[in-house]
Amino acid sequence: MIPGLTADQHVIETPDGPVVASQYAWAGGQYCALHTPRGIVGCGIYDLKCADDFDLAVAIARGTPSHPLRTGEDLLDAKIVGVSRRAATLGIAPGMTGREALARLLAQP
Repeated sequence: MIPGLTADQHVIETPDGPVVASQYAWAGGQYCALHTPRGIVGCGIYDLKCADDFDLAVAIARGTPSHPLRTGEDLLDAKIVGVSRRAATLGIAPGMTGREALARLLAQP
């Protein structure tokens, strides 16, 4: 353990398959993500330009100061506000929930 830092990774079973949830928090900040074999649903810390540069499927949701996204579970019902080009080719679009985006990431190609 590192004083002042919490970190966790665990598997969440969804109807479409398992995902790895990761979450990190420290004084004044946190971030979280859901990882699949085809891409990520993450909080607003992820950069879509970088995802596009590396051709990664990334969908992001954003919390607010009064309702931050702290855990992978928080991302399931959060609204997607941005997607990389690769994520868009998989049918992921702003306005979906994280759960809906995961279904597309977990679908068989």
